[in-house]
Amino acid sequence: MKMTLLATALLASGFLVWKYHTGQYLPEKQAVHATPPAVIVSSPSAADNTRIQVALLLDTSNSMDGLIDQAKSRLWNIINTLTTLKYKGKAPVIEIALYEYGNDGLSRNDDYIRQVTPLTTDLDLISEKLFSLRTNGGSEFCGAVIATAVKKLDWGKDEADMRLIYIAGNEPFDQGDTNYREAASAATGKNIFINTIYCGDKGEGIETHWKDGADKGRGQYFNIDANRKVAFFETPYDKKIEDCNERINQTYIAYGAAGYSKKQNQAMQDRNAKSISSANYVERSVSKSKAVYKNDSWDLVDRVKQDKGALKQISKSELPKELKDKSPAELEALVAAKLKERETVQKEIAALGVQRQKYIDEISKTSAKTDDLGAAINQSIIRMATGKGYTVEK
Repeated sequence: MKMTLLATALLASGFLVWKYHTGQYLPEKQAVHATPPAVIVSSPSAADNTRIQVALLLDTSNSMDGLIDQAKSRLWNIINTLTTLKYKGKAPVIEIALYEYGNDGLSRNDDYIRQVTPLTTDLDLISEKLFSLRTNGGSEFCGAVIATAVKKLDWGKDEADMRLIYIAGNEPFDQGDTNYREAASAATGKNIFINTIYCGDKGEGIETHWKDGADKGRGQYFNIDANRKVAFFETPYDKKIEDCNERINQTYIAYGAAGYSKKQNQAMQDRNAKSISSANYVERSVSKSKAVYKNDSWDLVDRVKQDKGALKQISKSELPKELKDKSPAELEALVAAKLKERETVQKEIAALGVQRQKYIDEISKTSAKTDDLGAAINQSIIRMATGKGYTVEK
């Protein structure tokens, strides 16, 4: 696929600067940490909860800049949709994985496929890696990337778990040496549902086997205009939610070897969301009020909330400098105060988020129907969840 004029211009301007590090291409603007943050594969409670697992397989060949922009624009909206789902009254653990394929910067031996993240509950990591994606190339082998995700990801085995693959791209679905029908069969054998999103004309997607890929994978077929800008709605509640986000950020206490870099990354993902639009930033802020957004691997407040005895297990060397001289009683009181403050702000955001969504739902009744990546994923998530006995609680 020939490089687009836009991509050529960006490369010529120096905007897309790549560094090769440990087998991955990283944009210079994103390489802000000396060491990459640890990948949280799943929360400790994942084994005890129903899981919703979503693998996003995104075509990062040259023509897919619009698709990647839509993914950045809709990440937090998709997460907020997932948080409305309950199974037998209980919120499921949500894990997301990210793959890129069709990028000539990747290894031919790996069919131009890269696992960007495994299934993880670390939502800031997903955002970070999504914003690091750049297009280049390429050769798009849909069957191969599906087969790789099915084989290599740690899929749940509980009957109530939802295991979903969303693959998006715009080249024929049957390219490459791996037969997509065989890949789909392997997926359905593990009760993994394949949903295909063709970036182009609906009929063309059908002719190039994208619908058949969904049919064989017992999922849904969608087509979208990948170059269409995502429509955001401003509401009277947005400014209040933004103010709440600034307050909630002050309740995080970094600890451990990765604490500082992870807290810095949290702030970076706030900025990334805001770089898309104010509404996208608000969507992220709403996500941060939900139970799904937890950071017990680096935040002392979340760690203590999960394990009341955690402070006795953490050495002073793991604490930030300003807390090293605190007595156990002082530290306990500080964490308790931060937890109380966070829960208060989260309740405010949750209430404002409900009002905001009602406002958007009303506007949407008279607005043009959206056909972007987020709309396709949200629609199928709700459909498949209700079919498996989940309830939707907005």
